[in-house]
Amino acid sequence: MRELKYRKTAKNRLTTDRHSANAERVSVHVTKGDTVRVVRGDDKGKEGTVIRVYTKKNRVLVKGVNIVKKHRRATSAEEEGGIREMEAPMAASNVMLIDPKSGKPTRVKARTDKDGTKERVSVKSGDSIPMATR
Repeated sequence: MRELKYRKTAKNRLTTDRHSANAERVSVHVTKGDTVRVVRGDDKGKEGTVIRVYTKKNRVLVKGVNIVKKHRRATSAEEEGGIREMEAPMAASNVMLIDPKSGKPTRVKARTDKDGTKERVSVKSGDSIPMATR
């Protein structure tokens, strides 16, 4: 009689080699609180502030941009169900940081000061862009 042998599977899929690339965090050029302009997609030209940055998925959530309709069921007797409008995450490559001096979208590069602190610098104007207060 044949003996059955089963292959053991990993308990946590993110620890296996196949999923390790998906679990890596990507450095995103914008942070929470930055003012950005959408440069591609249906909402091209709209501006908003970054609410949240998803580093694993390389996506950002921008206030007032990429509005989708979500159907919600009432979970309690007091709560009302229906169709709600909310922001959906969009690719971080579709937004550009707004230059505080000119108000136009710009690329960002990093510069290290003499005292060793890193700061973001606007490529267009050359001025430093302060990190947004959270």
